[in-house]
Amino acid sequence: MTIPMIISLAVTVFMIYLIMTEKVPFGAPPIIACALMVLFGVTDIQTAFRGFSNPSIIMLASFMVIIAGLRKTSFIAKFQKVVVAMANKGGFKAYAMMLLVVMLGTSLFGTGSTAWYVMVIGLLSTIPSSENLPATKFIMPVGFACNHPLLPVNTALQFGYVLAVLEAGGAAMSVSLPKFAIANFILSAAFFAWCLFSYKLLPSRGVEGAETTSAAATTAAAEPQLTKTQETITYICFVLGIAGMILYSFIGDPGYALCAVAAAVLLFAGVLNFTEVRNEMGAPIILMSAGVIGVAEAMGVTGLTALVGETVAGMLGTNVNAFILIFVFCVLTSVLATLTGSTIGTVLIFAPMAVATCVNMGLNPTAAAAAIVVSGWNGHFLPIDGLPALCMGTGKYSLKEFWKFTVPQYFIRLLALTAGCLLMFPV
Repeated sequence: MTIPMIISLAVTVFMIYLIMTEKVPFGAPPIIACALMVLFGVTDIQTAFRGFSNPSIIMLASFMVIIAGLRKTSFIAKFQKVVVAMANKGGFKAYAMMLLVVMLGTSLFGTGSTAWYVMVIGLLSTIPSSENLPATKFIMPVGFACNHPLLPVNTALQFGYVLAVLEAGGAAMSVSLPKFAIANFILSAAFFAWCLFSYKLLPSRGVEGAETTSAAATTAAAEPQLTKTQETITYICFVLGIAGMILYSFIGDPGYALCAVAAAVLLFAGVLNFTEVRNEMGAPIILMSAGVIGVAEAMGVTGLTALVGETVAGMLGTNVNAFILIFVFCVLTSVLATLTGSTIGTVLIFAPMAVATCVNMGLNPTAAAAAIVVSGWNGHFLPIDGLPALCMGTGKYSLKEFWKFTVPQYFIRLLALTAGCLLMFPV
């Protein structure tokens, strides 16, 4: 390992330590880590702090402003009443229903859709905490449900990468899309089962750490704070923000700029004052999300990813069990995709390695290709990516609380993914 690799690893471990021990406020550790990366010469200052000009961060900050405006509308008041009424009838039933509804929505938006999880977690943050369903019981699991379609019909992107890595690994072949979809369903089913099981393990408090209020107190939602004209403007801005996030895939940066313009309209319309807009755009979750992008990029430029992949592939050899081979590569891919922030890049490095290894062993490499591609979107054991960071920040979870849910989730998902792919594509 080179000196820059060792330094980048040490700084990342130090950042995780600061997050875990809460010695500094939430959002500060990645900024400190970025500064250390520059100080020790791992990367330049432009790369280290590039996250603050990242399109996704601009979008996230803008959409948080839009959600702040939406919280003042009568729609959210009614939405709160409906959810609280469900919780009062049965907190666990309401929890399971929210999971299913979000997973159905994920079926339409697709795995890892930024627009979808930002919108869902934003709406979750407006639901008041009650005795029967404290906020910390549902924000994180329902947030992660945005990564798991109940009906995996929108798998075109990942399926395309499966075909690409098979070809890159020297095993170009046709793959059954329905079988690939079933393997994804097995993954989603395992995630849903873990969420149901972990319900009692999740903390029971409001997002600010205060005691939860009584059911009677939360049933009466706050009165809307806007005029009818302001409400109409807020709804239009919300729709424009969602449209901008969706259009980003087709028109690029102007899509996210549309989200920022919609946030500005709320300021001009008096829905939010400048202090409210500033607080939302500079929230700790924005600092956390922007900072970790720089840390991830700094780790990536050192060449650590390729080195680890080559080392692990050499250690596994050609006589390893197929399940172990695929599972190890899934772990490797998901870990480094999380640490480097480059899901697609990491997948395109490790999946062809695993495919070539399977070919050399005389095994059908389809299961390996499918599992490793999907594993890139199933890390989330550290709050240094958009979805997990937003879940942790919105729910105000400590790192210990976060890991209590995400570490078992991580292994359960990868084991189910490996088993599902081997079941659909026997070696």
